[in-house]
Amino acid sequence: MKKVVKKIRITNDLGLHTRPATTIVKFLQEYQCDVFFTYNKERVDAKSVLNLIMLAAGKNAQVTITCEGEDAEEAMAGLVTIFQNRFGE
Repeated sequence: MKKVVKKIRITNDLGLHTRPATTIVKFLQEYQCDVFFTYNKERVDAKSVLNLIMLAAGKNAQVTITCEGEDAEEAMAGLVTIFQNRFGE
């Protein structure tokens, strides 16, 4: 099983709130791999809006993204783009 891990910083002003969380979850619906976000030692399933919001990751927070599965590399590449585009905000 493929596993890809990357640390990425949240750069949008409001952090990982409802709209970015929804953007991430909708994007991940296309992928079979498991995706987890870790912040402040808390690891959550990134395919749940509520889980992502509960991380309370604000601006400049560094989040570790872990993708595990056959399409892990593709999912990670898309997530990196979403973060770099500041969730479209």
